[in-house]
Amino acid sequence: MSLASRPGLKSRATDSGPSRGQGRRGFRPIPGGIVVGSPGFQSRAGAAALLWCLFALPLAAAPLAYVTNEVAGTVTIFDTATNQVVSTVKMTPAGARPRGIQLTADGKRVYIALSDIGRRTQTPADSIVALDPKTFKEVERFDAGSDPERFVVTRDGSRLYSANEDAGLATVTDVKKKKVIASLVVGIEPEGVALSPDGRWVYVTAETSNTVSVIDTRKLQVVSTFLVDPRPRVATFSPDGKRAYVTAEIGGTLTVVDAVHHKVLRTIKLTSTAKPVGVVVSPDGKKIYVANGHGNSVSVIDSVTEKLTATIPVGKRPWGIAITRDGKRLYTANGLSNDVSVIDTATLKVIATIPAGKGAWGVEIGR
Repeated sequence: MSLASRPGLKSRATDSGPSRGQGRRGFRPIPGGIVVGSPGFQSRAGAAALLWCLFALPLAAAPLAYVTNEVAGTVTIFDTATNQVVSTVKMTPAGARPRGIQLTADGKRVYIALSDIGRRTQTPADSIVALDPKTFKEVERFDAGSDPERFVVTRDGSRLYSANEDAGLATVTDVKKKKVIASLVVGIEPEGVALSPDGRWVYVTAETSNTVSVIDTRKLQVVSTFLVDPRPRVATFSPDGKRAYVTAEIGGTLTVVDAVHHKVLRTIKLTSTAKPVGVVVSPDGKKIYVANGHGNSVSVIDSVTEKLTATIPVGKRPWGIAITRDGKRLYTANGLSNDVSVIDTATLKVIATIPAGKGAWGVEIGR
């Protein structure tokens, strides 16, 4: 999808200032150090050929990012190239709280978990909604049990696994049939849901029982449960699937798990102010980034040494966290400052702050 086709965006060709890749005085750099239009470029035929090649290739649009705002009941959408908000989508019905968010592997749908404000009662506000990332319109709605908070969608897009916080269940939804096919008993107040890279295992964290339940996706059964530090929030897997990492908000730690045998290996203590919630692993598997909630920071951990290497100040109460596919940018949804911090992973500095809605909760980067 070109930027010109995105709602609220102008074509890059009409923007003021130099276009992407454009040098001073209108010269456009060519790989190899040649600049079309420079005095050193003498061959008109060569210049014409290179210009044709350059302009015949479409500029790849930077991905959009999506932020769920729990209190505002909205989703903020911004362009990661410009860090400008392009749309704000109001969730329905009124009062629904958007929290968990994920794109499908093919990038054709944005799934958002909605919950009502009631406890142990299921209403139309309890559902998972699918948005079209081109139009930002709702196209489907799925039953995912009562009070779904976080969820995962399988890589083939066939199933949703959701944590039902108020019911102590994990709900499995068949996307094609739009129906619940299993409800599995897990820990008390389940929250985090993570899918292993091979699709075999789903980890569900439970913040009150301090447990992680392991679901076998072939059997649709809980096959193992293990204890972690107090109030586990979020789990994620390493790219190779050999390790999993679980944040513990009250414990102030990150638990390292043998994801082959589902055994706790060790815990990593974070800073004294850390209240860890969201966690992501870099695409190359070398770094682990933890959103420290009320600690107002992000912890950086070396996955080989399992040592804390840096702490980055960000906005107030970073909850959700996401990383670009190239690993160069990190984003945190900050629920008390109602914004998103953009971190350059090379310098470990915040390079931009983007306004979001009240109670910014989760963040997801498009394809």
